[in-house]
Amino acid sequence: MPDRDALDAKYDRLVDLIRGMTRVIVAFSGGVDSTFLARAAKDALGDGATLVTADSETYPASELEETRRLATLLGMRQQVIRTRELDRPEYARNAPDRCFHCKEELFTRLEPIAHAAGTAQVIYGANMDDLGDHRPGMKAAESRGVRAPLIEAALWKDEIRALSKELGLPTWDKPSFACLSSRFQYGDPITAEKLRRIDDAEAFVRSLGFRQFRVRHHDRLARLELVPEEMPRLWEEDRHGAIVRRFRELGYLYVTLDLQGFRSGSANEVLKWTGKK
Repeated sequence: MPDRDALDAKYDRLVDLIRGMTRVIVAFSGGVDSTFLARAAKDALGDGATLVTADSETYPASELEETRRLATLLGMRQQVIRTRELDRPEYARNAPDRCFHCKEELFTRLEPIAHAAGTAQVIYGANMDDLGDHRPGMKAAESRGVRAPLIEAALWKDEIRALSKELGLPTWDKPSFACLSSRFQYGDPITAEKLRRIDDAEAFVRSLGFRQFRVRHHDRLARLELVPEEMPRLWEEDRHGAIVRRFRELGYLYVTLDLQGFRSGSANEVLKWTGKK
């Protein structure tokens, strides 16, 4: 990681980039990256920056309230819109390009808001780490003229966390997050019922005190990914038994722990294995 002066220089570069856009619409999910980007937009443009958050079945219900809390903390205007990814057959069928159609839905909804704000620039929180993974949503951003200032300022995830901590943002150590559809294997159609099941399953695991994890859906089997350091806690106070009982209530017949542990984007591993990436 660069030293403090180098980090501060990157932040100044980010603020300057956004200041040159005059007015911006920030696609705001309340995660580490979009919250950091929102703060930079506030520093750059003040009231010229507006947060827009998508309310969708593909995100946990708890996250929407979290975005409202963060918007108030940042002192920024927030608009909540409804997106309907599941109405797009290309999205619901869950092919490897699913994220393209997700971002296409979001950015299509953001365009009229940007025009109404005086042709504001839409920006989102992709960072340098995203360049090394299967991210078809970035193609949707490029096709719509949506900019990724964190990439333009060459900011990596660990740098964003470090700067977020320096800025006093409560999201600096927030666990990595992705939409609920990422819990399904490509080719397994996405439905509202399946999304609710995964949301309920992860909410229960979170209620037991686990922070960084995923519940992956495999028909009647739920595969739990935990970071290795949290795995021992699974066997304490019958947490594993409680998870099995709750998951069976939700419709899973089998519950398994992935010994490789948590890793973001593990659904993409099959693409690398089959050479389809």
